[in-house]
Amino acid sequence: MNLGLEKFLKDIRYRRERYRQFVGISYVMLVSIAGKPLKVLLIAGLPLVILGIAIRLWASGHIKKDKTLAIDGPYAYVRHPLYVGNITLGVGFSIASSLWWGFPLLIVILLIFYPPAIKKEDKKLHKLFKEDWEEWREKTHALIPHFNLGGIASLGEWSFRQSLFQNGEPIIALFLLFWFYVLSMGFF
Repeated sequence: MNLGLEKFLKDIRYRRERYRQFVGISYVMLVSIAGKPLKVLLIAGLPLVILGIAIRLWASGHIKKDKTLAIDGPYAYVRHPLYVGNITLGVGFSIASSLWWGFPLLIVILLIFYPPAIKKEDKKLHKLFKEDWEEWREKTHALIPHFNLGGIASLGEWSFRQSLFQNGEPIIALFLLFWFYVLSMGFF
């Protein structure tokens, strides 16, 4: 049993990406089951959950997965819009759950998983797309959207098919909405 815990802790330290999605899904389920939402906080969290889902859907319909550097749609404003969507979702679920420990737990999860994920992904994209990535990085922040008021970024072409088959994003959106429903109904 101790060997399993040691392996898990070693994996969390050196191979975090293996657990990022599992931990995120577990967090949503945990706060949905444990939450005892106050109506006002549930209503306050809902727009953030919907916004997070919308950002993820928008991003997943533009990402080109190592074939072409995605710099249109949400990628014109931020380098990691899927992560921005996840963070927005997490904040929404934290607020809606009315759990005092929801937001601090979310912050710990984000600090453990996102800096190394962003670093690894940026390194990979830099290796694949070299100068194009460097130019894009110079004008596009990792997580804080930068809205260039001097011109309109290319909205590009969004693809439902790509969103569905590359990431399964519409299915993930339904999954998240289901758990928000569970939270709102206080089933557990």
